[in-house]
Amino acid sequence: MTEEGYMDLALSLAERWKGYTHPNPTVGCVIVKNGRIVGLGYHEGAGRPHAEVVALEQAGSEARDAEVYVTLEPCVHQGRTPPCTSALLKAGVRRVVVALADRNPLVKGKGIEKLRSAGVEVLVGVREERALRLNEDFFTYISSERPYVTLKLAQTVDGRIATSGGDSRWITSEESRRYAHRLRVHATAVLVGLNTVLRDDPLLTVRHVPSLRNPLRVVVDPELRIPSDAKLLTDRSVPTAVIFSQRNPSREKEIREAGAELIHLEDLSTGSILRELHRRGVVHLLVEGGAYTVTEFLKAGLWDRLMVFEAPKLLGEGKGIGDLGVRRVVDALKLRLREEIRLGEERVLEFVPGRLS
Repeated sequence: MTEEGYMDLALSLAERWKGYTHPNPTVGCVIVKNGRIVGLGYHEGAGRPHAEVVALEQAGSEARDAEVYVTLEPCVHQGRTPPCTSALLKAGVRRVVVALADRNPLVKGKGIEKLRSAGVEVLVGVREERALRLNEDFFTYISSERPYVTLKLAQTVDGRIATSGGDSRWITSEESRRYAHRLRVHATAVLVGLNTVLRDDPLLTVRHVPSLRNPLRVVVDPELRIPSDAKLLTDRSVPTAVIFSQRNPSREKEIREAGAELIHLEDLSTGSILRELHRRGVVHLLVEGGAYTVTEFLKAGLWDRLMVFEAPKLLGEGKGIGDLGVRRVVDALKLRLREEIRLGEERVLEFVPGRLS
């Protein structure tokens, strides 16, 4: 197997645990001795052993003079677990191949430098782009002091996300909904606005695909108008947080007794909400709100990925994304298509902020 092949295996191990490791990055590791794989590892979650340590334990004494393939630069600092660089040096590995140098200021080249200073050969950059995609949410969380934001929309080919009367069930197929639930697996939290709760009464849990966890459910509800019988309050199997601005003691008491957490913010701007969620350890925020909520994120420019689920249907008059303040075509919000996925007759378009050529 080639270096790229071993790194692809390490990346595949890591990808299985995408979403479970927050607020830590997602990491996989493969240890090879004389062309034979002797250790496999991945990080399962905060406080659990890192991928390198898991792989080293599996390799045992065969780790000495072995090659290590790891998707992210080994850590050099003491956190909930000891530094991985120390474990690699103690095991006596000969060579470490790193897909991507860590952008976390606590690491940022220090792990590579420590290994090299101890005489370990280090190669950086094998499958770098795939490794960057794997942890782009973590790097945004670390560098921007806000969660990585994925916006999700389901629409017809004429850009309608609901009929003129507000009906939106179901624009896309069950296959597309399964894919959308995989997005929930990867998110730390999923956010909707009050209008979505009133219209759809969503549960916002992962149901159509296997998952070991559910994301935190977040509702932006300025006046605490969420109905007492809303599924987000009556279903206590998953935590719910309600973000509000206007005090209402009786409703606050009622919502707390229902088991939801209340987050009071005087400023309900998109930036303020993201700062608060970042403070609470939300690495990746999936926004599933309706037209108003998604429009607010787009207008603020506080988003990283737009997932458009498109069905081959026409609604004619109906509801779409709201007013972005664009008055001339030249001022349109510019996107870059990063990936297109076919799901039967439907497709998922993944856009990131960018410039049209």
